[in-house]
Amino acid sequence: MYSELMSTPERLIEATRELLWERGYVGTSPKAIQQQAGAGQGSMYHHFTGKPDLALAAIRRTAEEMRATAEAALSGEGTAYERISAYLLRERDVLRGCPVGRLTMDPDVIASDELRAPVDETLDWLRGRLATIVQEGRERGELSTALVPAEIAATIVATVQGGYVLARASGSTAAFDAGVRGLLTLLRTTGRA
Repeated sequence: MYSELMSTPERLIEATRELLWERGYVGTSPKAIQQQAGAGQGSMYHHFTGKPDLALAAIRRTAEEMRATAEAALSGEGTAYERISAYLLRERDVLRGCPVGRLTMDPDVIASDELRAPVDETLDWLRGRLATIVQEGRERGELSTALVPAEIAATIVATVQGGYVLARASGSTAAFDAGVRGLLTLLRTTGRA
């Protein structure tokens, strides 16, 4: 499944990322990780102290990837609206859900300050990054000064995360797409200065 050029720790991290996304923390056993990574038990415990250590490395990697993907859309050319639109309309595997957002529904991740930290930090970063873009749009006259950057940023994140939940519940991307289109319409019609 993984490139033979990948090191054993890399294969273990990637396998754990996939399994956490599919099964959650409890459903991700060390044996399943080893099988998916093509690594033996000795290799796993040679590189990581145990499942929590490996899960933390996987969650951090997933969080870093989410930040990089979001930043690529948000740092592009265009107005604040166009950059937010690029983020909302970017390619996603909607029916699988957000690999970071899904971790917030995992009781074992949320119960652990260490495992929860990269999830919380990533969502905080995203809200902060979006708020900065909204503020820039206000300052340039692209968005209404009546918009509160932190509130709009929270609304954008809530729309995306809620859209994933609705899409997964219905087995269709329609609810996600409708939420994104609705939010963009609201920003376009109420966002002008």
